[in-house]
Amino acid sequence: MTSTLKFIETSKLPTDVGEFTVHAFTDQKESKDHLAICMGDLLTNEPVLSRIHSQCITGESFFSMRCDCRYQLTESLQQIANVGRGVVFYLQQEGRGIGLSNKIKAYSLQDKGLDTVEANHQLGFKEDERTYETVSGMIKFLAIKKLDLMTNNPKKIKALKDMGVEVNQRIPLSTDTNKYNEKYISTKINKLGHLL
Repeated sequence: MTSTLKFIETSKLPTDVGEFTVHAFTDQKESKDHLAICMGDLLTNEPVLSRIHSQCITGESFFSMRCDCRYQLTESLQQIANVGRGVVFYLQQEGRGIGLSNKIKAYSLQDKGLDTVEANHQLGFKEDERTYETVSGMIKFLAIKKLDLMTNNPKKIKALKDMGVEVNQRIPLSTDTNKYNEKYISTKINKLGHLL
């Protein structure tokens, strides 16, 4: 498949856990922007601590307690800052790829008793519409040889391996459980195969 990923620009990204370098990309076919948020020297033969993270406006901007996305993002950035080296691939794939408005529709169905997978199916989507080809393009741009991937989702590891990306090991991420996201997290384990 021909890559439609175009590099846009690089800048510094100071955060409360440390200073990162952010590279912006655009997927010209999908008209979506993606980021590689990096710290330290990635041009070595050592595996790079990494996270593939899909944008979650409700969790990250509005601190919604319906998911664990914000916690996993901040935990990943903190772990990278702790070792001084790594990258978060931040993808514009809201709501497991169904988009923000459809995500709110799915939330409404969940309010009526459906779980996250059932809600997606009712809206005519697969349980997970995300793809990871853009990550392969960003990895090539950054000249990364292999990853230590922070994830609980074995499908991300399989997707990377299928694209020829070497995953050295999976680093589990703990999750933030509360009364609003208990069903969501149990569905991720029981229906989506997440390792929690």
